[in-house]
Amino acid sequence: MSISKFLLQGALTASLALALGCASAPMPVERIASAKAAIRSAAEVGATGHAGAKLHLQMAQDELARAEHLMAQDENELARGFLMRAEADAELALALARQANAESEASAMQGRVHAMETATQ
Repeated sequence: MSISKFLLQGALTASLALALGCASAPMPVERIASAKAAIRSAAEVGATGHAGAKLHLQMAQDELARAEHLMAQDENELARGFLMRAEADAELALALARQANAESEASAMQGRVHAMETATQ
């Protein structure tokens, strides 16, 4: 067998193995669950009530939907990337919502303190 035929056969074998490896990537079940949990948590904390949090929550929901579409087409490796982004965006939405809630509570407390100070004078 000549060197060029050997290299060509090796390249074809490697390409076939790569294609089969990509096509048979396992469904990212853990990623689906964690992305959905993060989205649910952000929604429960009130992410839809704050502009920045709402944007990132919507992005997470869109990425989850895209991942589910890709998994239906057996594109599990691509879906895994979208699920990672969905989880990250949902976690950011959660953090932004918590920050906005904390700022709102702090402002309300400052108002109460000011009212108490005014009443005692």
